[in-house]
Amino acid sequence: MSADTGRGNRVLAGRYALAGLLGRGGMGTVWLATDQVLGRQVAVKELTFSVELTDEERGILRERTMREARAAARLDHPHVTTVYDVVEEDGKPWLVMKHVSARSLQEVLEERGPLPPAAVARIGLDLLEALDAAHAIGIVHRDVKPANVLVDAAGRACLTDFGIATTTGDSSLTTQGALIGSPAYMAPERANGSTPGPPVDLWSLGATLYTAVEGRPPFDRGEAMATLLAVVSEHPAPMLRAGPLEPVLRDLLTKEPARRGTTGSVRPQLQAVATGRAAAPADAPAPPPPVPGPVPGNSMTRIEGDDLRAVASASRALLGSVARDARDHARVLADRRRERKASERPAAGRPVAGPRPRHRRFRRWVVIPVLTTVVLVLVLLVGAGLALAALLDLF
Repeated sequence: MSADTGRGNRVLAGRYALAGLLGRGGMGTVWLATDQVLGRQVAVKELTFSVELTDEERGILRERTMREARAAARLDHPHVTTVYDVVEEDGKPWLVMKHVSARSLQEVLEERGPLPPAAVARIGLDLLEALDAAHAIGIVHRDVKPANVLVDAAGRACLTDFGIATTTGDSSLTTQGALIGSPAYMAPERANGSTPGPPVDLWSLGATLYTAVEGRPPFDRGEAMATLLAVVSEHPAPMLRAGPLEPVLRDLLTKEPARRGTTGSVRPQLQAVATGRAAAPADAPAPPPPVPGPVPGNSMTRIEGDDLRAVASASRALLGSVARDARDHARVLADRRRERKASERPAAGRPVAGPRPRHRRFRRWVVIPVLTTVVLVLVLLVGAGLALAALLDLF
């Protein structure tokens, strides 16, 4: 990231001298700063509340950011931008983090276009290590997306924004039940109100890697609610560039958390793609050339509780319809299997019959109906004759 001029000459907590603007996001502004005590450069994130929040929600967010940023400071890993400190000024938290000389994956994609599958797999391996380390000490990121992934010149990736992401991703952030996050990278269970756990990060990782290789999010519909409904009820958009990466992306984007890929199952797949040992399907068409441009779906959104309930209701209705169709189909197949087995089962004490001879099939389907018709005609003729004789006797 390159620094722009900003709040020059300001010193936070008598220690961190702000030098320039590094970037802005949905919940904060990041500044380049100098730690005057230790004499090193750091990144300082100012909580700015650019997403619309109530006063109560702002208070909850401030409190949780202070508590959870201190917990995130325990996370020391080469693929994580470590939180060094958290201070409070102007009634809001400022997070002091490790400064990484890199650009966000979002910026890389917008400048260069989609990345090759092998490069994306290497980024995925770095992010898996970061998430493993976080989950091991009970931290769930909850906002993994291209804007929160830093990539250096060598292609190494680093996961950032642990302090605020841990708070803003909490589905119980507000008393009104609103949800704050990026719908294009939000796991289905978060939209359904489930408590976020490690699988939500793996879903978001899948959506992030999908975006990196395809140049677009898998479920973006241009509007928050439409995107969220697609997340909970639709398949990801067809993959044109993923090649050997497609199976692992489908594993990570499995809607049921219990069936979703895990770090243990995903890592060897990513390693195979990164080293070129996993080949693209033989019938896969050649991918189109990469085209740089804006990548949608990054913005943070506040989704009201009523909207979340509507999404959950629509999701349950759709899944219920699919389940009913599946049960009905299974019942029909089971009935057919029973009928087939019954017709093939030999009678007690009789040998198993072979195929029915052709002359028997002919007799069954041709001779029997003809004989039945002849008998009916004779009966009608006899009846007509008797009726005629009775009529003549009257005269």
